Amino acid sequence: MAGPALTSVDDAIAAILAQAPTVQETEWVPLDAALGRILASAQTVPADVPPADNSAVDGYALRAADLTDRALPVSARWPAGTAPEPLAPGTAARLFTGSEIPAGADAVVMQENVSVSDEGIQIRSPVTAGQNIRRAGQDLAAGDVALAAGTRIRPQEMGLLASIGVAQVPVRRRLRVAILSTGDELVEPGQPLGPGQIYNTNRYTLLGLLAQAGCEVVRCDTLGDTRNTTRSALREAAASADLVITSGGVSVGEEDHIRAVLEEDGALTLWRLAIKPGKPLAFAVLGGTPVLGLPGNPAAVLVTFLVVAMPLIRRCLGRVDRPVLGERLPAAFSVEAASVRREFVRARKAERGGRVAVEAFPNQSSGMLSSACWADGLAVVPEHTTLAEGDTLTFYSFDELVS
Repeated sequence: MAGPALTSVDDAIAAILAQAPTVQETEWVPLDAALGRILASAQTVPADVPPADNSAVDGYALRAADLTDRALPVSARWPAGTAPEPLAPGTAARLFTGSEIPAGADAVVMQENVSVSDEGIQIRSPVTAGQNIRRAGQDLAAGDVALAAGTRIRPQEMGLLASIGVAQVPVRRRLRVAILSTGDELVEPGQPLGPGQIYNTNRYTLLGLLAQAGCEVVRCDTLGDTRNTTRSALREAAASADLVITSGGVSVGEEDHIRAVLEEDGALTLWRLAIKPGKPLAFAVLGGTPVLGLPGNPAAVLVTFLVVAMPLIRRCLGRVDRPVLGERLPAAFSVEAASVRREFVRARKAERGGRVAVEAFPNQSSGMLSSACWADGLAVVPEHTTLAEGDTLTFYSFDELVS
């Protein structure tokens, strides 16, 4: 007998995002602590950047119409950071990169194109009005929106905010996430393993992923395989966090309680995803808090977090990032049997025959996390599709997926 229909990856993500609450609280942080945070409000430019016309090079400011065959006297020297006086007619002024352009000058000649003598300077190249001048407001004009609300602050955004004088940045509060791992067999690293026990891999994978995503982990528990323990932990986690992520316990086994509790106590809207690895994946809302139930296998946890949880986290933080596009590259592997599930292959880029291609780890078992350490990212084999070596596919780097 066929089981419940699988939900496509695209439909699942769309349904999850439609139910994602957005963090509304704003915090003010110093600019030097803003890296990775999400802007809570648009930042408007208070004054032109740069504030005045300035020189793009070390050289000499002059009026192009004053040039003749004779040397042009140098009447002034204006280092960056000084206010120049107007340029005397028929003369040049010595400037440096960033120096403000004196009134009356309309060009700057690079010092490499100038011969200097006691009489002045002789120009060795053609001069046109406006050359080597960075105009006021060329980067940002007063009144422009420098950065939109929802922008993730990278080093370049930090520099841009500094350029408009921002010292304190309004950012959204970090997303509070609770992690619940399920399984009587789980043991923390550093402890001896007993019969049938394994180390709790998923806790640490998720802690690292959430740290990279800029989230705050407010709870991190390992649950025993009982219905009452699971119910109590889920309720407490939902009350203390903006998002709950579980690993394991979402399949149909007698000891898999996460999905059952979510059906009984919450609104379960998703189960069984057409993704490989990671078919048993659940999404529900419990007490107003989204709960994402990931599979238990370590590689499946990594893949489903990157593919499903990261879009949810971005939406909860109100981010307005560009879409994750990946790269279109030739495959250095083949897939002979089409699947009803979209497969995310642990893969990496390599040079093959003078061009870059994507090679796959030989063993794609969902229990093998070592494959992800070998890999640079995920290659996508669409559902209902076979793949021949040399065919083009989409490759997503881990850095792009988690940023």
